[in-house]
Amino acid sequence: MKLTVLGYYGGYPTDHAGTTGFLIEEGDYHLLLDCGSGVLSELERHLDPLQLNAVLLTHYHQDHIADVGVLQYYWQLRPGKRQEPILPIYGNTEDLLNFPSLTWAKATVAQGYDPAATLQLGPLTITFKRTIHPVPTFAVRIVNQAGKVLVFTADSAYFSELADFATNADLLITDTNFDNQKTGKMWHMTSGQTADLAVASGAHQLILSHLPQTIDHQQLLAEVKEITSAIPISLAHTGLTVEL
Repeated sequence: MKLTVLGYYGGYPTDHAGTTGFLIEEGDYHLLLDCGSGVLSELERHLDPLQLNAVLLTHYHQDHIADVGVLQYYWQLRPGKRQEPILPIYGNTEDLLNFPSLTWAKATVAQGYDPAATLQLGPLTITFKRTIHPVPTFAVRIVNQAGKVLVFTADSAYFSELADFATNADLLITDTNFDNQKTGKMWHMTSGQTADLAVASGAHQLILSHLPQTIDHQQLLAEVKEITSAIPISLAHTGLTVEL
């Protein structure tokens, strides 16, 4: 299983990087996980978007879905051989406004997932965990046929059950939007909470994502390493690839 980071900021893109999106490849199966602002342009550097087999959305905040519309236009207007005749876009069905918009005639079709059930996408087995966020949001655990495990927290405040969901992940990708100075109500994790999650879950490798624009990312990395330095830890950056 190969992961490529297509965007990693939370909230809004900068002049050099987009918001959340990942390309996950297992053999000739290609899954786009979230589709934030700038993700389509970066995807085109790695894969013809017509070769996607599916898109999976963790929730409907714009920094995770902003490029869904232009991806639909791409599939409608771009000539070329398609991996699928109609691209399925998987999302939760609790949002009655955004879920239906995943269908675009002759291009994409909305597919609802049941967060309490297992979703099989080609060679990938996916389970879900509801997170703590203002809108329905679901962390994902993706397992390939070799048993390798990738867990993405999606957007979430820290809660202890997330560690159980992420147990023994070969790769854990966390929402690390705050440094350790953050106090008060939080819908995302601090660097210290990310480190606690990595330790509690027994993660084998960690990527910090959903990063802020106004905090030094090296500071976040240093704060994580103060708690856990026994595993490889990386800051997400555009084009970063990891093979499991």
